[in-house]
Order: sequence, then C-alpha cells, then structure tokens
Amino acid sequence: MGILSRTSYVVRSKLNALLNRSEDPTETLDYSYEKMRDELQDVKQGIADLTTQKKRLEMQKRRLEENVDKHNEQAREAVRQDRDDLARKALEKKQSKMNQIEELNDQIADLQATQDDLVDKKDKLQGRIEEFRTKKETMKAKYEAAEASSQVSEALSGVGDEMGDVARSIERAEERTEEMEARSEAMNELEETGAFDDALSDGDEIDRELESLSSGKAVDSELDTLKAELGDGESSDADTADSNENADVEASTADADVDADLADLEANVDDAEVEAELDELRDDDA
Repeated sequence: MGILSRTSYVVRSKLNALLNRSEDPTETLDYSYEKMRDELQDVKQGIADLTTQKKRLEMQKRRLEENVDKHNEQAREAVRQDRDDLARKALEKKQSKMNQIEELNDQIADLQATQDDLVDKKDKLQGRIEEFRTKKETMKAKYEAAEASSQVSEALSGVGDEMGDVARSIERAEERTEEMEARSEAMNELEETGAFDDALSDGDEIDRELESLSSGKAVDSELDTLKAELGDGESSDADTADSNENADVEASTADADVDADLADLEANVDDAEVEAELDELRDDDA
C-alpha cells in the first residue's frame, strides 16, 4: 500500500470515527424521514406530469375524432355532388386521422398503465413512510429515555464528563495542598536546624546556640527570684495580719479621744459669745 493510499485510508477512518461520535440518531431518523417524504413528493409530481401528458393526448385524440367525422361528412357530400375525386381525398384524410387515433390510443394506454403503476407505488411508499414515521417516533422516544438514564447513571456514579472534571479538580487541589503543607514543614525543619542562615545576621549556628543558652540561664535566674519572693511573702503574712489588727485598735481609740474633745469644746462654748460674733459679722456686711 502506497503512502497516498495509507494517508487516504487513515483520513477516512478518522473522519468516520469523528462522524460516529458526532452523529445523533434522532437527527438521522428525522433526516431519513424527510428524504422519504421528498421521494414521495417526487413520485406524486411524476404522476401529475404523466397524467398531464395523458390528458394532452386524449385532447388531441378528441380533435382527431372530430376531424374524422368532418372528413366523413365531406366524403358523403362529395358523393352526393358526384365528386368522387373530392370524396376520395376526404376519405384519405379520414384514414390518416384514424391511423393517428390508433397511435394515440396506444400511447394513452401506455401512459395509463404507467400512471397506474406509479399510483400503486406511491400508495406503497406512502404506507412505508407512515410506518417509518411511527417507528421513528418510537425509536426517538427510546433513545431519549436511554440517553437520560445514561446521563443520570453517569452523574450518580461520577464517571460523566462533568463529574470527571470535578473529580480531577479535587485531586489537583488535594495534591497542591499536600505539596504546600510538605513545603511548609520542610521550611520549618530547615529553619530549626539552621540550614538556612539569616541573610541579615552575622552569626552562625554556634552563635545562635550560645544565645539560646544565655537566654535559658536568664529565665532560670528570674524564676528563682520569683520563688524566693513568693516564699518571703508567705512567711510575713501572719505578722502583717497582727500589725493590721493593732493598727485597727489604735485607730478606734484615737477616734474615741477625738469625739470626747469635741464634746468638751462644745460644752465650754458660750452662746452669748457666739451671738456677739454673729452680730459683728452682720455689721461688717452692712
């Protein structure tokens, strides 16, 4: 097989596969039904044309028959006029017309037979078309039901085109998430081990470890100080309570002494002196 033959074969096979995938059975059935209807219309048109030709021949036959009658009368009149020569001519024309009528009868008979055959075929074709139309609608209904069932089954099972895209999107998202998580953990591990030195720092891994130890010692020292302070505070809580109680007693005694002094002062004050001071204040105001 030559290169051109192989190329042609491959192209035809690819086109055939493409057509099979893109073919819709319902559209094919509708197209076939329309083609059959076109054929039926062509048959009807042929019958109409054939009938027209037959009618034309019949009209021509009637005209010839009229001429035959006319020539027959002419022959009779010529005989009555003792014109045998004219009678002969009329009879010759009559014979010619009769021969033409016979030929037309044969042609009309042939056309009639053809017409009858076409009408019979037209009836059969019309019956087949009606039968095909019924089957077509039934097949279309079955195909659409099967297609809908298949789509629902694919959607439920997750094997359809749309569900496949969704599944692949979820898989890609999960893979991307796992990759980012792994990368984040790797960066944290590298940072903890000091594999990546800080570009802005002059220290190396040893400096960072020494700083970590110093920081730990400072924290431990501060923790010991807090423990010591908390221990001293607990031992001095009792003394503080006793001192607070003594202070309360002394404060209550002092308040009692102050109240007594105020009572003595109020008792020693003379009402006349108070009135005199008030009168002086009123005169000053006037």
